[in-house]
Amino acid sequence: MMRVALLSDVHANLAALDAVLRRAEADRAEAIWHMGDLVGYGPDPDEVVARLVELDARCVLGNHDAAVAGLTGLDTFNDVAADGCRWTIGNSTVETRVFLAALPRSAVDGDFTRVHGSLRDPLWEYLATYEAAEAHFARQQTRFSVFGHTHLPALLFENGDGGLEAFTPADGEVAELAELRCAINPGGIGQPRDGDPRACYALLDTATLEVTFRRVPYDVPTTQRRIIERGLPRFLAMRLAAGR
Repeated sequence: MMRVALLSDVHANLAALDAVLRRAEADRAEAIWHMGDLVGYGPDPDEVVARLVELDARCVLGNHDAAVAGLTGLDTFNDVAADGCRWTIGNSTVETRVFLAALPRSAVDGDFTRVHGSLRDPLWEYLATYEAAEAHFARQQTRFSVFGHTHLPALLFENGDGGLEAFTPADGEVAELAELRCAINPGGIGQPRDGDPRACYALLDTATLEVTFRRVPYDVPTTQRRIIERGLPRFLAMRLAAGR
């Protein structure tokens, strides 16, 4: 039994990651699980990967990770995302790309299955519709799952009538995991998309089966400046301040 920091979608934003790691340490997290997309969009791919390797984080593969590692093409990305992946390929070390290429598309830790998108499509599907959630739960063989990709904190769960329900947790909200199966999204660290620029993170207590959702402020201007200085699309810097 332990306290686990649930992270997702760092997207090479080292300032945001470090702020979250400091909060996780204050929250006495004993392990780190990351739900994909360590890289893409942001200016610090090598530093982000090195930080989580150093901390022995358990990571799964995201779609941006796969593209940078050469496991998938760029034809399914929008232009800005594709440009970010191309930049990352040219501005990351071989060691970073080899690490990304070795990540599993899903992983199981006890009662928890971890994936980036969904269990139907681990890299690409956004778990954001009722139909997608049904397909995900149909493939979920453990009691709980943790996912990312949407950059939005969420908790999906089965109800007693055989249907599915979802809610968006607020900062500081503590959710008791239901006796029925559920799926947790801790939200995006490096590029939140709910209008709140603060990084997202969740703390899972596997003893009490409680999840605490956190918003963590970080030095947005530092990441914006590094994005521009390193030659990434300026839009990627501007969107961080708006949390979009």
